[in-house]
Amino acid sequence: MGSIVETARVSIFPLSGALLFPGLQLPLHVFEPRYRSLIKDALARDRMIGMIQPVRPAEGAPLFEIGCLGRIEDVEALEDGRFNIVLDGLRRFRIVRELDVTTPFRQVDAELLQEDEDEVLYPVERASIEQEARHFADSQGYAVDWEQVSRLDDVALINGVSQVAPFDAASKQALLEANGLRERCELLVQLMQFYGHHDGDDQSTLQ
Repeated sequence: MGSIVETARVSIFPLSGALLFPGLQLPLHVFEPRYRSLIKDALARDRMIGMIQPVRPAEGAPLFEIGCLGRIEDVEALEDGRFNIVLDGLRRFRIVRELDVTTPFRQVDAELLQEDEDEVLYPVERASIEQEARHFADSQGYAVDWEQVSRLDDVALINGVSQVAPFDAASKQALLEANGLRERCELLVQLMQFYGHHDGDDQSTLQ
């Protein structure tokens, strides 16, 4: 028998370039009235919202199929109605259909995706991603505490770099949609090589 499909009704925050990955955090400054309403509604219920990218940055634009469900962990309510929040990434979701709602924010029926929490990288893959990340950070002029990076587990490393790397929206979406840690790692290496080379870094291609 097939596995049980878990679904949920998700209130979504469409935001181009701002991806959330499971196990990571995303700070957000919320100022638009509709998304203030979204945060108020989430705080009154289960503190859950779904981060997802629009296909293009326009009002009511179609959405990419896959996003990430997050729980509001920290919240600062400002006097003028704005919020500063921190989301904890929980699970990726796939939109089944968008709902016809009266709320100012959009809502969807979504399938909550299962993650293989036991998947790890082979030592050669771990070494390759760390080496490529060093090349990429150098090409971008980033200062990185590599000792701290070396202590991250594989999921935190791959998802962390995927979330913060300065790739375009489509590339970051592809990373989010990758099925499994190893596939995401392979794509991440390819993107760092491409963007590093594009920015003028003459780096060798890792095999």
